[in-house]
Amino acid sequence: MASMRDEKIEPTVALQLPSDGKGGPTEEIKEKDQSSQSWADSDSSHDPSLDEPQYDFTSEEFANIPELVRTVVGFEDDPTLLVITFRSVLLSSLFCILGSCVSQISYFRTTYAPFPVFFVILTSAPLGRLLARILPDYTVPLGRFSFSLNPGPFSVKEHAIIGIAANAGSQGQWAIRKILIDDPEFIFPLSMQQVTLYRSMQGKSELHQGRAKQQMKVFWLILFGTFVWQFLPEYLFPLTASLAPLCWFASQNHTVNFLGAGRGGIGLLNITLNWSNITSTIITYPYSVQVTIFVAFVITTWILIPVAYFGNLWGSPTYNIMSNGVFQKNGSSYPFNSLIYTDASGVQHFNETKYEQVGLAYSGAQYTWEIFMEGHYHQDRLSKIIQQYPGMTKWEWVALTIIPIGILLAIVAAGSVWMPTWTYFVALGFGGAAMLPMSLVYAMSGFSIKVGFFNELIYGYMIEAPGSSRHPLGQLAYRIISGNVWYDAGTVLEDQKIGHYLHLPPRQVIGVQILANMVALPVNYGVMRWVLATKFDYVSGKVADPLGQWTGQDFKSYNTAGIQYALVGPKKLFASSFFSPVLYGFLAGALAPVIIWLLHKKFPRARFDLWNTTIFFASAAVFYGNLSTGPFTTILLGTFTNFFLYHYRRQFWNKWAYISGAALDTGFNANLLFIFVFLGSTGAVMVKWWGNDAVNVEKCYALAK
Repeated sequence: MASMRDEKIEPTVALQLPSDGKGGPTEEIKEKDQSSQSWADSDSSHDPSLDEPQYDFTSEEFANIPELVRTVVGFEDDPTLLVITFRSVLLSSLFCILGSCVSQISYFRTTYAPFPVFFVILTSAPLGRLLARILPDYTVPLGRFSFSLNPGPFSVKEHAIIGIAANAGSQGQWAIRKILIDDPEFIFPLSMQQVTLYRSMQGKSELHQGRAKQQMKVFWLILFGTFVWQFLPEYLFPLTASLAPLCWFASQNHTVNFLGAGRGGIGLLNITLNWSNITSTIITYPYSVQVTIFVAFVITTWILIPVAYFGNLWGSPTYNIMSNGVFQKNGSSYPFNSLIYTDASGVQHFNETKYEQVGLAYSGAQYTWEIFMEGHYHQDRLSKIIQQYPGMTKWEWVALTIIPIGILLAIVAAGSVWMPTWTYFVALGFGGAAMLPMSLVYAMSGFSIKVGFFNELIYGYMIEAPGSSRHPLGQLAYRIISGNVWYDAGTVLEDQKIGHYLHLPPRQVIGVQILANMVALPVNYGVMRWVLATKFDYVSGKVADPLGQWTGQDFKSYNTAGIQYALVGPKKLFASSFFSPVLYGFLAGALAPVIIWLLHKKFPRARFDLWNTTIFFASAAVFYGNLSTGPFTTILLGTFTNFFLYHYRRQFWNKWAYISGAALDTGFNANLLFIFVFLGSTGAVMVKWWGNDAVNVEKCYALAK
């Protein structure tokens, strides 16, 4: 390392999140305009944290590291810095509990802002330094497990491990795919953002310490402002959550109301001032991804829904197009409980006779077309640094794999989740095979995709065999094992990539992720029981939530899918003329990438290479029936933040974008928790006034008739 101190450094480039799809920056990143250089240069200073030596980035150990990574990540390491300490474990547990509470509460809502790890990053540093000042220098005598309450100054590695633990605890599951961590081409944009913030806050110079104080001051101001503001759309002034100008000019016209309403309508030109409908994705998602998501929303919600709704197509209006429920042919609620009977031995069966009376399980057009949419060691500089730390042994990997698989197998085999035991192994295999390509997309764009209905179709066909349990909850269990468990792996990989970038020992990163889940799981369960005890009438649909937020929308979708694909079964479903057209979605999904590739070859300057068909179809499959306000406001704000500010006010964006997004998400989550604990659980009700209309909060009165 010392021999490199006198070598020449290459000029840095601007931090550009939208990549060229190959791990490198887009053409815009290559501009030589010094005014748009990275945050490392925005304060007219060198590297913000380490005063590292200069490197020859043309050398072999840097050749495979993208310029974007070289701009942000440090290439020096101090292996003597402690990672797992009493301070880091204490703060990790605290933030795990907080994150679990917020995430679990949000899961029952129509919209939610994820627990912001940026809040953890920004607050754990001063808290860690505070503990370093006030804790006694005392060693707890536990033999080989003895530890010091205060081993010295609070380090950047302690800081990073707290954020990793909090993220793991608020997200849930654990998994690893070594290729995505070690390969420098997979940059994980969201990891890069967090690394940027860590290194900015851990600067040693007075200049960067002053900058960190300035950022923290702004962070707390925005957080407090958001916390106060959110009382308006969430409680006192619900009209601000969904401003529907079309309804204001024609409040008694049903057609106009349907077009303009964000609740029960398609939200055309609808503006929201509720941050839960926006979130910091306007900053964290590359602008090309934001455009793709919005185009998918426009096609599905602003075009296809009105065509089906006003054209009386695909079951409309018999099957409510803005509902993800399941219906009988006449439009009434589907009596799925009557289709299940239990024999003398306790085995549940599908009642074919009753099914002949009830008929097919139908769904609204919008929900239905969701089915249509849906060994080697690297020798780069970063890998060489991380290889000095011991990794997990093969036997440890075996234990970490076998133990949870065995526990879950016992639960499935006991019949607790109504899922045939042999399908459990299919679920694991399918999920494991799909995880890598899904994670590749996440590693390059930060956008999380899901396998979705394809998973459920497989399960539905598998249990068509006589004697198999057809209980809808079995389908849900299969969906979680084959899908949800692996989706969370993307976030876990993202945290492990942060550890890779910040040179944290891999064993300690994995260990703290396991510890975080152990802390979070009982908290998740407790909060779930709490939500059900206080909001069950809203979530179950017995009582209409006046704000349309406590809908349990995801759970309702799970129930509908379970009835259609497990209880009724895909053979019956797709034999009908109603559902058979959606099978063409497989053909469309196969042809779309080819079409985009041909367009890119024909018109290379049009940048069709930035158009990701996987992200498009995944976004088109999002259900907006309960709440369609948000996307229009999101694209407006996203254009301002990640297009205008990013390209024309780069220094301002570099300094304030992530801080502001973190503060806004955190302020919203703090308000949500406060309202739920101190207002929602005490029986307090909103006052009815002009801003909280008793008939319709959006003043789309024609929809309320």
